[in-house]
Amino acid sequence: MGLLCGVFVSEDQVLEQLRVCSAEDQIFDVVGKHKAKLTVNHVSRAVGMLWQFQKEKPQLLRTIDLIRCHPQFLTLRVLAENKIALMDNCMLVDMLYTFLRYRQIQTQFNVDPHDSLVQQLISEAWLRLDRLSMASLSKFAICLSDLHLQHSPLMGQITAILDEKLPTINDARILTILMISVSSLVSPRLRDALINRVDKLLDTTDPTNYNTPRRVVQFLRNIRYNHRPLLEKCNQILLCNIPRLNSEDIAIIMGLFQSLQFHNCDFRVSAKQRLIELIDSSTDPFSFTKLFVSLAPLANAEIREELENTTLLLADEFSIHQALAVIEALEEIQSRNLSLMNKMASVIQRNLHLYKPVEVARITQAFLLLQYQNPEFFTRLRNTLANFLLHSVFPSEVTMLTRVLTILPCPRLDDGGISRVSSVVSQCSLNDLNTISFAVAKLLRNDPSYRHNTPSKYVRLLQNLNRCGHERLRTADRLDLLLEELKYISGEWFEEMLLEDVMVTLQRMMDQINGSNVSDLALLLTRNTHLCPPLMEHIANVAIRDIDKIHHSSIYATLLPFCVLNYDPEKEDELFDICIQRSFDPHLLVLLGYSLALADRFPEELIKEIFSINFLGKLDVQLDTLSNSLNLRVRQRLMELNRAMCLECPEFQVPWFHDRYCQHLQKKGSGSISPVQQQIHKMLSEVLGGMNCVRLSVVTPYFYTVDFECILDKHLEPLAYNEPNTLQISHIGNVDWGNNSLESIRSELPPGAQRVAVDFLDSKSFCKNSHHMKGETMMRKRHLEILGYRVVQIPHFEWNSMELSTEGAWKEYLKKKIFGEVSS
Repeated sequence: MGLLCGVFVSEDQVLEQLRVCSAEDQIFDVVGKHKAKLTVNHVSRAVGMLWQFQKEKPQLLRTIDLIRCHPQFLTLRVLAENKIALMDNCMLVDMLYTFLRYRQIQTQFNVDPHDSLVQQLISEAWLRLDRLSMASLSKFAICLSDLHLQHSPLMGQITAILDEKLPTINDARILTILMISVSSLVSPRLRDALINRVDKLLDTTDPTNYNTPRRVVQFLRNIRYNHRPLLEKCNQILLCNIPRLNSEDIAIIMGLFQSLQFHNCDFRVSAKQRLIELIDSSTDPFSFTKLFVSLAPLANAEIREELENTTLLLADEFSIHQALAVIEALEEIQSRNLSLMNKMASVIQRNLHLYKPVEVARITQAFLLLQYQNPEFFTRLRNTLANFLLHSVFPSEVTMLTRVLTILPCPRLDDGGISRVSSVVSQCSLNDLNTISFAVAKLLRNDPSYRHNTPSKYVRLLQNLNRCGHERLRTADRLDLLLEELKYISGEWFEEMLLEDVMVTLQRMMDQINGSNVSDLALLLTRNTHLCPPLMEHIANVAIRDIDKIHHSSIYATLLPFCVLNYDPEKEDELFDICIQRSFDPHLLVLLGYSLALADRFPEELIKEIFSINFLGKLDVQLDTLSNSLNLRVRQRLMELNRAMCLECPEFQVPWFHDRYCQHLQKKGSGSISPVQQQIHKMLSEVLGGMNCVRLSVVTPYFYTVDFECILDKHLEPLAYNEPNTLQISHIGNVDWGNNSLESIRSELPPGAQRVAVDFLDSKSFCKNSHHMKGETMMRKRHLEILGYRVVQIPHFEWNSMELSTEGAWKEYLKKKIFGEVSS
């Protein structure tokens, strides 16, 4: 009995000695002195404390390599492997988790799956899977993800356990960890159940724990599911935690939001301010890189210059992934800092052999978009990409490598590359097939055999693409998956080969349209400008029926095709009335207002809100945080809405405040005339009696540009112009024709005379599958008529038709358009 007590006292002494250790060396001393007496509890305590000490150190001060190579650490590994059977469930999983942290560091986050200790720990945990607590199960799931086993049967079993025990999970941290781990395996039913459960748990979670909502957003990103209400809830929690976030936290969150196309004005403004506060403390490569990637796209020119100068000083210390992140950020802000680009090219070229295929593709794309000039560098990138392509087996990777190789100067693929592309085509998504079609079309134009009408390897590949695309559409049965594949598709191949089949497939799946996917479908129709009345009517009906299930940020997208494509559904008034009774972010409200103007709708409350001083101030703040492209689009739409209000609703007394903006756009414009416009100009001058009877590219009040203008007297005889074809801007800021104001436009003409605007309408003025005129063209016509014009439109399909193939036929056509329509 005394002996047993002595053993327990000895064990207690070892645990006590471990408990008071304050550094790794002290732990190793205890392990070395008592290695023969160490129990499974001692091993677990020692391993856990070693990792805890490392976690508490800043990234740059960690000594992982020294710990991992220490003889006593190897002793702990051997003891752990020998005592696996003695470990309880929690200890078993903790041990696996901790040892994987060290293996990840050793292999630069690429865990060695053949580690015998790791293998035995996983095997034992698998045997005990049903007996693990949810906390241990979540940690075990992390370990499997570290080992790239997200699609393994073992992860499938964890998914089934999660599904079964979901109602009993009350810890949001445990649930969100499991959600991320099993995200690649969840069904739509389980996805919805997980979202509902975590939505409830977020209401009772400590609001200062920002990692929980971050993991929720990461889950949504992983499953590519833009669940707006849950995103809004997570955003509110994260927004409250901005003062506690560091640059890494903000970089991760903003990256996730960007992937989900979630743009919240308040978060971006607050994040920008927090990042500016962190500039002085972000001096090491790790923290500075995170800061640069997040802040540079939001910052003004002065801060950007400061960030770029610091980047230049730190560049040589960047890791390969930090260098990649920086060059992509430089591309996003369209930097023109040649010294920095040269430096980053040097750093990347030095470590090019360490990058993965997709990373080299991203590097190449970034430098190309920056218009960087370095033939030797691009030659090396091309050779590296071509070599990767020959050995790649992943369809998405083959697609990206092929695309980037063909945007390099003098695009080419050897037979090995073509063969590799052909081998994966049958496994590609519609988006990948479309991307490959772009690449093949470019290669085709550079293929000598095609120019000589001989069989081409590229032609055969295109035929294979067509077959695979049609087959994928024929077998599609889930609308959500199809919309995901079609989300970013555009281009000639898609329009010519697949678009009609896509519409047939979508109509086959109309019963699957609901409040969560109706906006994605609406965007697809808008982006492809394809008018499909059955789908449009169904979208309108679903929007009216499920308006409470459509997030307010998706309302704009849902209404867009009706406005852009100029289509009035049967329940038009009900659709518009129910949709505009929602709240919107400032930039979305402007876009919505413009879309409604296309449809000739001007809700008074909405318009007054947009043009209030308070709102325009909020909009200015938000615009500074948006991407350059979205910023420019919103500013353009605000100008066009302002113009529409002045012309169509003068009773609202909205002032015109876009003179300078429009003048700036005019100065930037190319002013080039297309060959068709030159042809029409020549014909018009002959029909009207001379060059002095027609003016070209006339800028009207409110800055519309009319292709051609002429004046007919009351007898329909052309009047000659005596003044130069220029726009006059008066000193008080009004836009005039000559010396006349808008109010006196009509009175400046002789009695009975009329201004005629002749507009050539190219294919962009019409829906792609018909001669149905789009909303923008219709609004322009309305506005020109308000300005006093009679508008003559020349559709491209009429001007280029077989009937008008001679000069005489064209002239007769113009006469009928200009003189015949009036007399009739």
